[in-house]
Amino acid sequence: MGIGEKKPLALFTQIEEMVEWLASFGKSQSNGVTRQLYSKEWQAAQQAVEKRMEEAGLRAYYDDVGNLFGRLAGRQENASTILTGSHIDTVIDGGKYDGAYGIIASLIAVEYLYKHYGLPRKNIEVVSLCEEEGSRFPMTYWGSGSIAGIKSFADIQDLKDANGMPFVEAMRQAGFGQGKYPQPRRDDLDCFIELHIEQGEVLEREGKSIGVVSHIVGQRRYNVTVIGESNHAGTTPMGWRKDAMHTAAELIQVLMQRAKETSPELVTTVGQMSVEPNISNVIPRKVTFSMDIRHSDEQVLFEFCEAVCKEFKLITSKHHTEFSIYNWMNEKPVKMCERLNKISESILGREGIPFKKMTSGAGHDSQVFGQFCPTSLLFVPSHKGISHSPYEFTRTEDLEKGIQLLIKVLYELAY
Repeated sequence: MGIGEKKPLALFTQIEEMVEWLASFGKSQSNGVTRQLYSKEWQAAQQAVEKRMEEAGLRAYYDDVGNLFGRLAGRQENASTILTGSHIDTVIDGGKYDGAYGIIASLIAVEYLYKHYGLPRKNIEVVSLCEEEGSRFPMTYWGSGSIAGIKSFADIQDLKDANGMPFVEAMRQAGFGQGKYPQPRRDDLDCFIELHIEQGEVLEREGKSIGVVSHIVGQRRYNVTVIGESNHAGTTPMGWRKDAMHTAAELIQVLMQRAKETSPELVTTVGQMSVEPNISNVIPRKVTFSMDIRHSDEQVLFEFCEAVCKEFKLITSKHHTEFSIYNWMNEKPVKMCERLNKISESILGREGIPFKKMTSGAGHDSQVFGQFCPTSLLFVPSHKGISHSPYEFTRTEDLEKGIQLLIKVLYELAY
């Protein structure tokens, strides 16, 4: 058998069993998964993965924020490390595959390589990153950001969860943040490979088995506030009104229309809105709404946001209202490593596996690692694009194709 080729039934069974095994830690009544950072469910999952790493012949160890690594040491002295994996945490009542699949796939791939080809030249480490989602504390990418050195203990000192539990106390109760383990910052990484479900429906709609991500989109998020004047809904003529809702509706319409005209890849979402006084027979005085704007080209993102802001000023002036805009997130697009992508594309091309070069509209740990070391993000299809839901699903056939590709990529890089 060639690299990564196993009896299909054996691999199918292994994948399905491991998906259900990891999903059992934090399983909800709706058959979803809730596994938040440093919770009891999170601790049980990390300990189970630690045991599984050791059973696969890897040396398991933690760093001081709770990232878990399974190390297969290379033959070369002072060799660099190839890191592969994803995040163990979930949103509340999330799915079985988001993050978990990348950990399972990496474990299966590295175990296969060790059993069939022995020790690699370079070190390979499987990582179960402690946190990515930000679902418990107002902090995302705590695991990867700590490894890359862009997050630190100073960033979490004042953070609390919805129940008032301080971040530092939750970490301490889970056994971390006390200097018992190595500091998370790394300087030995050769590259990072992340295998993930798409969390969109592009691959499924186009009949492609693998997505090779070229860029992770940049994101800008804003809160827009429109100020008008409250008045009686029945006695105030339309021409005399300073209606904050009427203004906001036109701003949102312009935002959406401009997005459609600018680029097929540009997406914008208004997902939150509040109205004051929020009474059915009173003209709204104040409307606040969110804007989420994403594109893979920083210049396109910049020009679009600038143009929209100028048009907003004209519209609010026309309606005799005022507006303010607050930019609270400004994540630049991150380019994945072309060299690593070419390795995947060459393998897929040789084997006749249909794939798509694509951008990722969602953020992932690869967004952090991509600014730190050569990084490759690979997708498998998500059924109907559903994610962060108990209905999240990917066919085992697609999960297997992703793992087979990961085995071959790791072999080429490490052996």
